[in-house]
Amino acid sequence: MVYQTTLRRAVSVHGIGLHTGQEAELTLCPAPPDTGYVFRRVDLNGFEVAATPHHVAHVSYATTLMRAGVMVSTVEHVLSALYGCGIDNAILDLTHCEVPILDGSARPFVAAIMAAGMLTLDRPRRTLRVERRLEVVDGNRRIAVEPSDTFVVESTIEFAHPCIGRQSFTGVITPDAYCRDIAPARTFGFLVEAERLRKHGLVRGATLENAIVLDDQTILSPEPLRFPDEFARHKALDIIGDFALLGRRLQGRIVAERSGHGLHAALLRQLLREATAWTSEAATASATTRAGQPRAAALAVHG
Repeated sequence: MVYQTTLRRAVSVHGIGLHTGQEAELTLCPAPPDTGYVFRRVDLNGFEVAATPHHVAHVSYATTLMRAGVMVSTVEHVLSALYGCGIDNAILDLTHCEVPILDGSARPFVAAIMAAGMLTLDRPRRTLRVERRLEVVDGNRRIAVEPSDTFVVESTIEFAHPCIGRQSFTGVITPDAYCRDIAPARTFGFLVEAERLRKHGLVRGATLENAIVLDDQTILSPEPLRFPDEFARHKALDIIGDFALLGRRLQGRIVAERSGHGLHAALLRQLLREATAWTSEAATASATTRAGQPRAAALAVHG
């Protein structure tokens, strides 16, 4: 029997929001079984917004959740870290509307999770096992989910830039592999787009230290690439963060090409609508049940 997990103690991170440029503190707190991931706006009397597909409101350059007009934005990196590290339940106390971007990757969130520790709960973990292939296509952009014995993410990107080009990353997602191969990969964006995005209220907190920033020919950020294919790995990080909204462990293979948060959300909606495309079961592979929506539970200029 595999049991659900939560954090052993609360732990906080502090920084600015990528898009708002506003300072915020995020505190990751322990939660009871079957909570999933729930954001709590402590600046609004603890108003709760559960991280579920039902609450996805905007998917332009980041994943934004909303309930009753209350917004929590840029949630994908912290959700990716929790899901990738194997934490099933957490309350996320936030002092502003946007999760801090930190260094643009999930690595600082992973460090916080490791500092907090993991607590095993007395409730079996649930999985969502993909039984047949589903795909969403938008021009030359596509994402699919298909049956697999494990959770696998395959991400391919292509940009007409000499530092990126066409890149692919494929990984079996376990906590060790996630922390080593995916969490350090940073978000990225292009200098030529920055002014246009700022006019639309975006990337006001973007710096050379919290994103990989590129001009027409080179990388402007001072830190070297953490991986030769860091751009494709960050796309995998975003995919994991968006699929954390399922609220249970995915057993399936995600194959994405030039995808973004909008395609991720569309595939999530299609998957949950197609009751015959998946089964839900305890992690012991017993007592399989059909259908039913999971209870609880993306600069991101291009990631």
